[in-house]
Amino acid sequence: MNKLLLLICAITLTCSNSFAKIPSDIDEQISIFTKPYQYSEVKISPNGTYISFIYNENNIRKLAFLDAKTYQATYVVRFSGDEEVGSYEWVNDERVALEKVYNRGWKEEPEYYGEIFSVNADGKKATYLFGQKHGGQTTGSRLHKNTAINAIGYIRHGLPANDKYMLIKAYPFNNGTSGFMSKVQPQLYKVNVYSGKRKKIATAPITNANFILNKDLEPTFVSGTNSNNETHHFQLIDKKWSEIDLIRGRLNNFSIISVSDKADHIYAEGFLPNEKQALFEINTRTGKQTKIVSNDNVEPQKFWVDDNTNELYAVEFEDGYPEYAFVNKEHNSAKQLKSLLSAIPGHQLHLLSKTLDGHKSIVAAFNDRNPSDYYVYNSKKNEIKKILAQAEWLNPDDLADVKPISFKSRDGLTIHGFITMPYGIEHKNLPLVVNPHGGPIARDYWGYNSQAQFLAQQGIATLQINFRSSSGYGLAFEKAGNENWGTKVQYDIIDGTRYAINQGWINKDKICIEGGSFGAYSAIQSAIIEPDMFKCAIGVAGVYDLTLMKEEGDIPSINFGSSYLNEVLGNDQSKLQAMSPAHNVNKLKAKILLVHGKKDKRTPIEQYEALEDALNSAQYSFEKMIFDKEGHGLFNPENRAKYYKKMHSFLKENLAL
Repeated sequence: MNKLLLLICAITLTCSNSFAKIPSDIDEQISIFTKPYQYSEVKISPNGTYISFIYNENNIRKLAFLDAKTYQATYVVRFSGDEEVGSYEWVNDERVALEKVYNRGWKEEPEYYGEIFSVNADGKKATYLFGQKHGGQTTGSRLHKNTAINAIGYIRHGLPANDKYMLIKAYPFNNGTSGFMSKVQPQLYKVNVYSGKRKKIATAPITNANFILNKDLEPTFVSGTNSNNETHHFQLIDKKWSEIDLIRGRLNNFSIISVSDKADHIYAEGFLPNEKQALFEINTRTGKQTKIVSNDNVEPQKFWVDDNTNELYAVEFEDGYPEYAFVNKEHNSAKQLKSLLSAIPGHQLHLLSKTLDGHKSIVAAFNDRNPSDYYVYNSKKNEIKKILAQAEWLNPDDLADVKPISFKSRDGLTIHGFITMPYGIEHKNLPLVVNPHGGPIARDYWGYNSQAQFLAQQGIATLQINFRSSSGYGLAFEKAGNENWGTKVQYDIIDGTRYAINQGWINKDKICIEGGSFGAYSAIQSAIIEPDMFKCAIGVAGVYDLTLMKEEGDIPSINFGSSYLNEVLGNDQSKLQAMSPAHNVNKLKAKILLVHGKKDKRTPIEQYEALEDALNSAQYSFEKMIFDKEGHGLFNPENRAKYYKKMHSFLKENLAL
C-alpha cells in the first residue's frame, strides 16, 4: 500500500492491505455489494498545493485535505449533529466553498436547503457564505448578517482571475410552493469567498434556466424551459437578454454547450431532419451551422469542457463501449485525455479537476468491473500515479464482464442493451433477472453495476434493455415510447428477453424481472403482458397506476410537469387504465415483491397502495417491504442490505436455485 493510502487509512480507518476473495457467505457478499463507496469528489487545488476528497464514515460525508507533496492531512471538515458535507469546489489555492446538507430524522436521504460555506484547507476562516440559516441552529461558523438571503444557492464556479470571488446560482423562494425552483427565474451572484458579500450580476429571463459562461467566466447565454415544456435561448447583448433564433438553420432539439473562441459563435447539440443529435458550431448572428462531430447510432453523452476556461475540447459517445471524438486536438486537455486513454486502457475516464497551469490533474478511471480508481496525472513529467480506489475491497478479477448487445424489435427497431454474465461458469442455460431502467427518458450504460455483480455471484445473469423512450438514441426513438409505456416499451423488454433465450444463454424457465421507478412499472407490466415468461417480478419505488401520475407525486408540481405528462402519457383515461398494473392484476401469474418508501415524492406511497389494494381485492398473494423513512429508492445502506437479502431469497425460491 502506498504512502498516500496509508495516510488516508489513518484518517478514515477503512482500508485493507490487499484484495480479498469474494466470500461465499451470502451475508458477507451482501455487505460488500451494498456498502457505500469510500471516496468521491477527489480534486486538486488550483496551484496543486492540496488534494481533497469526500470520504464516507458511518454513512456521513466528510471533507479531507492533504498536502499534495507530503500527503499529510491538514484538516477534515466535520459538521456536527445532523449536518454533513455536500458538494464542494476549490475557489482559490487555500480555500473551498461547500454545500451543507442535513440528515433529518424523518427521511434517510439528506436534505439540501441552499446553504454554502467556505473554509481554508487548514480549517481557518470558516464562513457562512450564502443562504437562509436553516432552523436557527448554531453551526460553529461565523454567520454574517449580509449573507442571509431568502434563496437556495448552488456553487457555480470559482473565478481564477479574481480568486477572492466565486459565482453562485440562486433560486429565490417563491412562498415555499412545491416545485418552486422550476417556476422562478434563477439569479447569478458574484460572492466574496471570505466575507460572503455578494453582488447580483444576472437574472435569467426564463424559468428552469442554465447560465452559459464564456472563457472569462461571464454569463453570456441562457437556456431555459417554460411551463409548456418549450426551450428558449437568450444572448446577453448590451446588458440585456435577447432571444436568439437558432432553429432557423433547420437545427432541432438543440441546447447550448459552450461559447466558441470565434466571435458570435457557440457550440450546441441538435439534429437535422432524419439524423441523430450531433455537435454543431453555430453563428448566432446568421444562424449558419457547421456539424463538428456525430455518431450514426447514438447522441453525444458527455461534453468535455475545460474546468478553467470553459472551452469545449472533446465529445464522448456511448454506442456500447465509450468512444471519444476530439473537437480541438491541439487543446492541452485534449492532448492529456489522449495520453491518459493510452496509459489506462480498457477504462472510461473523467478528468475531475486540474491545476490552473494544466500540468496536474485528478483522473477517475472506471469500467464494468471497477467502480472507480483515482489517479494524479502530471502531464509535464508524463507521470501517472494511482492514489485511491472507490471500493478497495473489490477485486476486479473476481467480477463479471458487461457486454453490449443489440437486436431487432418486433416492429423493426434496433434496440440496444447490455448483459452481465456470471464469471467463471459457462454462459449457457443460465437463470436471468431482467432489469429495466427507470425514467423512462434515461438509459443504461456500460459500466459497473453493484446489483448485477451481486447477482452474478449467485450464478444469475442480468439483462438491461434500452427500450424505446430511452434517451441517447435520437429524439424519434425517445418519442416512440410516448403513449406506449404499457405496450411497445414493454414489447422491447420482452423481445430482448427472447433474444437472450435464443442465443442459448438463458434458461427460459428461470427468468424474473426487477426494476426501480419506471423499471418497477415495467417489471409488473411486462409480467402482465407475458405472464408465462416471468416466474417473479420485483418492483422498487414503482408507478403502478398511470391515472394517478397527473395527481400525485412531484412531477405535476414542476413548472413543465403537466405538459410533460400530457405528452408522454396522453389523455385517454381508458388507455391509461389498460396500461396500468393496478387495473390489470387479474392477468398476473408471477410471484410479486413490492418495495416502497413512505417518503417517496416522485412515486408516492399512494402508487404502492393502488397496486396493494388491487392485489388484495383479487386475493392475489404478494410480498412487500415498506421503509418508513426512505424516499425514491433505498438510500440507507442498511436498508439496501435488507433488500438484497430479501431479493436473494425471493429469487432463490422462484428461480429454483
